[in-house]
Amino acid sequence: MTTNSVSPSPEESLDRYLRHLQHGRGLSPHTIRNYRSDISHFLTWLAQRDHQLADLSRADYRQYLAEIQSNGIVEASVRRRASTIRSFTRHLNRTDEIERDPLVLASTPKATSHLPTVLSQRDIEALLSVPDISTPSGIRDRAMLEVLYGAGLRVSELVGMRTTDHDDDYNAIRVLGKGDKQRMALLGKSAPHWLQRYLRDGRPALVTSKSQTWLWLNRFGGPLSARAVQLSVRRYARRAGLPGDVHPHLLRHSFATHMIDGGADVRVVQELLGHASVSTTQIYTHVSDAARRDTIEHALDGIADLLRERRSRDEDDAR
Repeated sequence: MTTNSVSPSPEESLDRYLRHLQHGRGLSPHTIRNYRSDISHFLTWLAQRDHQLADLSRADYRQYLAEIQSNGIVEASVRRRASTIRSFTRHLNRTDEIERDPLVLASTPKATSHLPTVLSQRDIEALLSVPDISTPSGIRDRAMLEVLYGAGLRVSELVGMRTTDHDDDYNAIRVLGKGDKQRMALLGKSAPHWLQRYLRDGRPALVTSKSQTWLWLNRFGGPLSARAVQLSVRRYARRAGLPGDVHPHLLRHSFATHMIDGGADVRVVQELLGHASVSTTQIYTHVSDAARRDTIEHALDGIADLLRERRSRDEDDAR
């Protein structure tokens, strides 16, 4: 048990855990907020039943998961909360804040196998054609969509870009991915053209004294937010007549699937996406539809060749 004369409260234990995640593991502020929300909800549930964290049982854990599932929480969120809670109790045991880990033998609910939805190449082209490129903001949005899709970016990676993060020689952009890991993401055939046009004709009209070096600017000259990108993608998708909920991550799914459709090796796609494990990327091999293979042209053309060229140049620089 903890060596302090007074055991920390659940809230204090949570704060300590979150500091560990932030400073010890380098997790992003967005991920930290999710951890805080999930664990706080569980701690409130325990308190409402006069249950102590130190006396937590697997039965409590299972009851909590059953209740949130019956309240309409989607399967993926239930699994995320289960994993988060188990990580929390494991940490408390390792730091001697609780004498035992009550969930050491508990399991995380199994995932139902769901394949990611993707847009067809025709859908992508329809979406890209919607922004009004006669205006600076329209040029920005066209470039933004081209880069989101053409590099397979997460929305957080896009909005975090600076003006110094693109490399004309490599047709590449530097992005900060999960866990603050940097990588060079390669652009397809049309994205570099639109990025250069935005830098030449779009961004200068949006710049103000507060713009600093952020690449993507809003109409007030400040950095474009992830929420603004999400709303823009949905708005353009509606205008393009695309069915369903179209969001920025759907463009990333589509990029990966189209790359594999076009014959790219799964490990090449893994590197382009910044996945830590190839197993994460392999799901796209199941989504790939050979009937679409002939339609994969244009935006992604030549990315594998660019990757090989970059590796060759890096090796030459290292000699």
